[in-house]
Amino acid sequence: MGKIIIDPVTRIEGHLKVEAVVDDGKVKEAKSSGMLFRGLELIMRGRDPRDAQRITQRICGVCPTSHSIAAALNLDSAFDIADKIPDNGRIIRNLILGAAHIADHILHFYHLVALDYVDVARLAKYEGNNPALNSIKSFIARGELGPFVPRYEGDYRLPDEVNEQAIAHYVAAFDMRRKGQEMLALFGGKMPHNMGVMPGGVASVPTVDNITSFLWRLKELQEFIDNVYLPDVLAVAGVYSDYFEIGRGCGNLLAYGSYELDGREADLTKRSRFFKPGTTSTSLKFSEFDPAKITEEVKHSWYADSISGRHPSHGDVVLDEEKKGAYSWLKSPRYGRAVFEVGPLARIMVNYAGGNPRVKSLVDSTLEQVNLKPKDMFSVMGRNLARALETKLIADAMVDWVLELKPGEPAYISYKLPEESTGMGLVGAARGALGHWIEIKEGKIANYKVITPSTWNISPRDDKNQPGPLEQAITGTKIKDEANPFEIVRIVRAFDPCLACSVHLLSPKGRDLGEFRVC
Repeated sequence: MGKIIIDPVTRIEGHLKVEAVVDDGKVKEAKSSGMLFRGLELIMRGRDPRDAQRITQRICGVCPTSHSIAAALNLDSAFDIADKIPDNGRIIRNLILGAAHIADHILHFYHLVALDYVDVARLAKYEGNNPALNSIKSFIARGELGPFVPRYEGDYRLPDEVNEQAIAHYVAAFDMRRKGQEMLALFGGKMPHNMGVMPGGVASVPTVDNITSFLWRLKELQEFIDNVYLPDVLAVAGVYSDYFEIGRGCGNLLAYGSYELDGREADLTKRSRFFKPGTTSTSLKFSEFDPAKITEEVKHSWYADSISGRHPSHGDVVLDEEKKGAYSWLKSPRYGRAVFEVGPLARIMVNYAGGNPRVKSLVDSTLEQVNLKPKDMFSVMGRNLARALETKLIADAMVDWVLELKPGEPAYISYKLPEESTGMGLVGAARGALGHWIEIKEGKIANYKVITPSTWNISPRDDKNQPGPLEQAITGTKIKDEANPFEIVRIVRAFDPCLACSVHLLSPKGRDLGEFRVC
């Protein structure tokens, strides 16, 4: 059987394979396969529960901060201190998470996605005085274009001026990313794998100096977000407006909520959060979130069928590498047995549907600028725009949060380790809904489960043979040029998967279409 192999598609994280059956220039069927077995949940069994705070951050070097928050919330609940975290501890956790999200979203647009739309090679004709652009031009002249090549050719539509601006901002975004990570390190100690977040609060305390240093960097990032990031996203969206019609996906959105605004509620699902938890769909009707409806299905995963359909708190890892019909190491998380997409798009639209006034005002005013409606957000370009809007919302809110800190007051509360307990930690990671669950027996971890955002989005077919969100987003896509299937990688990157990727395109009769290596 012939196939187009794009291996690897870079500018994403981890190990992903996507197969798309193409018939008459249109994707008829798609499969996404996680090609790496994680296994960290098995490593944690029998260990001190507090080890989860450090080990789970090693699941990912790109988004360990979200795991640190989810683990802390999980252990807080297991240690029966969830409603006792000092305000300083709660706020600093928000600031650490927010700094990570800002840095991550800037990384996503400029360093992972923008090069799908920006033509770096056109700089060979550049005659301006921008040092960054002239530096890249010199690399082009010497034939040293990495990391910009190899790449797809064609479908670069940006006007020269916009194209040059976007490339200059690609360079500037590295510095902005660094400032976000410096903000995180002020309270977290380091990045990646911060040491500041812990059960009971945080290890750092607010001082006038670190509050001032944080705020100074935040103001710079606000200026970049308002005057560079958002305008660039809108400029690309205006030229590539057809991508508001491509990659729509399953149409169901799920958000766990993020950023604790009140630490006095033991039940995590009932807390006041800056981004509220909930679900919505293309109808934009809001529904309350119930974590009891989450299950993990494994019909098409390399795990034993006996563990399928369980709630993650009772989940298990039983391998079946020879399983017939399986094609992924990812399980299939489902909510009420239905397929749901998670991520910034979900957080924005769940809160839009839920009546969050800040979100609704920003979404409506932004869509008005590009003459679009809320339903158009369910798309490739909508996902990119949702990240930029979320970045602005978080940055603006953090100005208020950092000024709420009270130097001299505690940021941590002590606790006793339980002999028997369970816990749950849910948070909105940069890429979407992240959940941690723990069971403690005889003072040790008996079971620990993690469902990452990309497990939701890149999941294979479930027990009812329903394709996962990415599989549905790719299915139906028109491929203009089978030798240059840029539409598919643009869809994949819009989800910002934390996986590395191989994309295979097959004709129904197995016609050999070609083989490429691309960035």
